[in-house]
Amino acid sequence: MTTQADAPTAARITAVDTHDIRFPTSRELDGSDAMNPDPDYSAAYVVLRTDAGDGLEGHGFTFTIGRGNEVQVAAIDALRDHLIGRPVAALCADPGALSRDLIGDSQLRWLGPEKGVMHMAIGAVVNAVWDLAAKRAEVPLWQLLADAEPAWLVSQIDFRYLTDALTPAEALALLHRGRTGADDRVKVLRERGYPGYTTSPGWLGYSDEKLTRLAREAVAEGFTQIKLKVGADLADDIRRMRAARTAVGPDIRIAIDANQRWNVAEAIEWTKALAEFDPYWIEEPTSPDDILGHAAVREAVAPVKVATGEHVQNRIVFKQLLQAGAVDVLQLDAARVAGVNENLAILLLAAKFGVPVCPHAGGVGLCELVQHLSMFDYVALSGTTENRVIEFVDHLHEHFLDPVEIRDGHYRAPLAPGFSAEMHPASIDEFRHPDGAFWAADRAAQEGTPA
Repeated sequence: MTTQADAPTAARITAVDTHDIRFPTSRELDGSDAMNPDPDYSAAYVVLRTDAGDGLEGHGFTFTIGRGNEVQVAAIDALRDHLIGRPVAALCADPGALSRDLIGDSQLRWLGPEKGVMHMAIGAVVNAVWDLAAKRAEVPLWQLLADAEPAWLVSQIDFRYLTDALTPAEALALLHRGRTGADDRVKVLRERGYPGYTTSPGWLGYSDEKLTRLAREAVAEGFTQIKLKVGADLADDIRRMRAARTAVGPDIRIAIDANQRWNVAEAIEWTKALAEFDPYWIEEPTSPDDILGHAAVREAVAPVKVATGEHVQNRIVFKQLLQAGAVDVLQLDAARVAGVNENLAILLLAAKFGVPVCPHAGGVGLCELVQHLSMFDYVALSGTTENRVIEFVDHLHEHFLDPVEIRDGHYRAPLAPGFSAEMHPASIDEFRHPDGAFWAADRAAQEGTPA
């Protein structure tokens, strides 16, 4: 394989291709919850192409659940002028420079700032750069990050708005401390993997019979934690929790997830009503922006833990959740914020406050991405997997060139270079909306015309 050193130093980004990829998961109620009853797992997908001659591309995406994915693609397209013509070597040597330029575009920033569709678009592009950088270095992303010099990692982070909670000097000290014993942890990671938990049994639209069957299968597959969606109807939740607890026994953790459905008082009342089934955490009990509300829920429902983060918009909101003592479990998302650089800041904040990170991965490709962040955290920052698990959902992995591998309830460490973000071209062609083969045939069937 051609290495970064072999590639022409004058190589530049020559094309930014985008695709609106959608999968019809709503038809089997996969992914269904109290707030999102009919999600179609989707990806606003970007490919960075170069003239380096090595055949390497940067792939990235952000996750949506169907309608509006075209808006997310348009936001990525709006960043094209920041990318075309960029020197490839410089871009891969310092993704933080691009991140700062994208976040700092004052006219686009007005659409946030640092939140929403525009911020997620930046995340897709920044993640694509990291995918390209890891491919050129011929290592998986987790290893690229774990092997990096602490000072360089600190240089990749935007500390604006953070220094009242985390300074660059503190981040550097955390990273230096994290390197102690890193080689031993790499060996453990390669041999054992990183612990996961599964949400696959718990989608709200599933029957009790399907829930019970999948919960038992999860335990047989080595998972020690499952998760159930709750929040639509209390009587249904009590029945489903009873079925799940009966299926898995007393020693398997059951997390519950309300997907932002409740007001604060309702969250407290509902969680207490389910306490007899020993839920491990209540996830997204209320609005992801309500820091004080999460703190109130946490105080009232203990010892049930409070978890949130998949819809937290940026590092600043995470900072405040930690400062307010509002969460027991931090759930970063690989594609909600502005990519790897901002997630490095969030991991460091969690390490500073001693809060375990259990990433969100309920969506197409999110398992593939977020495993790299947790494995870096284990090897080179927190140094532990205690009370840390990565979410796993058993959907759509077959569409990726380097899909996640689960063995005995653990994520196996990826070995292929890159960020595990690249989809098979055939999958892009089939599920590109609205003109891909699947959607064209679907539309023809609904209209009663030949595809």
